Amino acid sequence: MYQVLYRKWRPKTFSDVVGQPQVTQTLKNELESGRVAHAYLFTGSRGTGKTTCAKILAKAVNCLDLKNGDPCGKCEICRGIEDGSVMDIVEIDAASNNGVDSIRALREEANFTPAAAKYRVYIIDEVHMLSIGAFNALLKTLEEPPAHVIFILATTEVHKLPATILSRCQRFDFHRIPPQEIAARLSYVAEQEADSIDQSAALLIARLADGALRDALSILDQCFGRSKNVTEEIVVQTAGLVGREHLFQLTDAVRRQDSAAALEIIDQLHSSSKDMARLCGELSSHFRSLMLIQTMNQPRPLLAVTDAEYEELKQQAGQVSIATILHAIDSLQVTLEKMYRGGDRRIEFELAMLRLCSPQLDSSPQALLRRIEALEQGTSKPRAVQPVPKHSPAPEHPDSTQKEKEAPAKAAEPKNITVPDTSVPVEPEQKIGELKDNAEQLAEWPEIVQALKSYSHTIAAAFNGSSAYVSGDYVLIDAPNGMAFKLLRKPEHRENMRRAIQQVTGRTYRLGPYRKPQESRPQDDPLAQLVQKAENQGIPVETT
Repeated sequence: MYQVLYRKWRPKTFSDVVGQPQVTQTLKNELESGRVAHAYLFTGSRGTGKTTCAKILAKAVNCLDLKNGDPCGKCEICRGIEDGSVMDIVEIDAASNNGVDSIRALREEANFTPAAAKYRVYIIDEVHMLSIGAFNALLKTLEEPPAHVIFILATTEVHKLPATILSRCQRFDFHRIPPQEIAARLSYVAEQEADSIDQSAALLIARLADGALRDALSILDQCFGRSKNVTEEIVVQTAGLVGREHLFQLTDAVRRQDSAAALEIIDQLHSSSKDMARLCGELSSHFRSLMLIQTMNQPRPLLAVTDAEYEELKQQAGQVSIATILHAIDSLQVTLEKMYRGGDRRIEFELAMLRLCSPQLDSSPQALLRRIEALEQGTSKPRAVQPVPKHSPAPEHPDSTQKEKEAPAKAAEPKNITVPDTSVPVEPEQKIGELKDNAEQLAEWPEIVQALKSYSHTIAAAFNGSSAYVSGDYVLIDAPNGMAFKLLRKPEHRENMRRAIQQVTGRTYRLGPYRKPQESRPQDDPLAQLVQKAENQGIPVETT
């Protein structure tokens, strides 16, 4: 009868156990020195070797010829335990024997001396499933067991055990096995089975196993059912995974905020019978990889990917903001929970991608942080471009702006006009006329005034009740009193105002006063009116 790989290649000695040196070395030292405890507690996630180490320990404490802390596997006790003929090793599944009567029967049986071995060993798996009454029945025996009895408790949920049980056991924590060690073990098993597996395929299986070697061997067993030469493509087909290129495409759609492209990709994958929950989990892991690359100096050891894929991840990580990555991971994790609670998996995943591609549709804190970061960096979608009036002057030579910066003192000024702040040149006449005609109300102005408080409470208070308008590269301020503009005459206050505007809008604007269009008359000179108003109220007009 065929024996599955995880049973066939279950370690027989502590030296064969993969990825748990903190457990195996300590147990070997205790066995060699004769310091064997009466109760052990093995904790950790599934498939990490808890039950395997419990069986090895049960053989080792009874072995007649111990080899460096490992059971010899050749003596009559080792062979008897292996084939089940020695009845002194008792395995109990606490999930199905969790009542107080089962533990009472165990206590009565423990009083009898072993039939063949030195110790009677009780291995209680999933011990957290015992009832309160069963724990209480076990407590006294666990505290003061007969000299010939050893208890080995194993659990994946140690937090459910009473403190009275924990305090009476030697606790050993089993860690998730690193992907590189799982991949090495898979290659060894494949070689022993006269088959082959590519390194990239082994790493992919290791990533899917999530630190559980038993799960990795089960996936490898399935892959051998398809082909004797396991490649990455075989693993993808066997596990029902999406191709990695789809994850990069979905991430690019989120980065571009292209919801249509994301939904098209999801439709293609759904038509190919891809599992939406697995796709959601894979995409979440993909964003985690991007997060590690962005936040760590040496993320390579933590990523179980091929070298080629790692280079692609590095390239994509430089294009996606950290706020987008965190928003994606949080949204996809919430979506996974909804999927497993019974929601339609495709719809849940599509909704998640829509929220990721359109952060304004999501009210979560992560989405708000993403929008704020986009504004601060000036990467938010640009405002609609205003039509250029027919009477607009021809654009200046590209080098003219640089020349003006290098020699601001040479800039020409209109004649016979006095400017309140002589250090700030005034706009040409036609440009001033455009400022009032093309102005649009700045909806973010209340937020700007609020942000201004972090720089100066006095300035922010002076602009309470004011409004502002945007016209081209200008923010035109309409304040109810002249005190606000008098404060803005100081360069440091003007700079604080510009910073507050940039913090909220993500753009840098120049400042100016707002004058309602109906207040001007066609026959008036707009520039003269503006300068006159500036003289009366001390309003600065900036052009740089």
